[in-house]
Amino acid sequence: MHQTIIPAFRARDAQALISWLGNTFGFTERMVVPDGAGGIAHAELEWRGSLIMLGSSRGHADFLDESIGRASVSLTAASDEQVNELYRRAQDAGATITVPLEDTDYGSHAFTARDPEGNFWHFGTYDPLEAQSD
Repeated sequence: MHQTIIPAFRARDAQALISWLGNTFGFTERMVVPDGAGGIAHAELEWRGSLIMLGSSRGHADFLDESIGRASVSLTAASDEQVNELYRRAQDAGATITVPLEDTDYGSHAFTARDPEGNFWHFGTYDPLEAQSD
């Protein structure tokens, strides 16, 4: 399936968030475009074949600036082992764990962590696209 919804973020310190997401959860940089003023105009990060976009806060009445620290993203991990590793990495990075590692009633092995900008990242084994095809 082709990804048609791509979450987009603004960050007070986009470069630091890019580094944190890479070091903590293994996001890879697909494209990073500096804005010429020490920030990031546009960045694309990949995780397991899916993308997110982010850039620096623009410091004016940009509607995205109002959403800093308010996003919640759910990502489907490949296995329980991958979730466990991401959980350990989140703890090692000092992330705030908002939902501890758990096995849910709907069959997911999962946890939720908050990044330094305040966004929530939920990693679990439940894949809603695969569940729908059953």
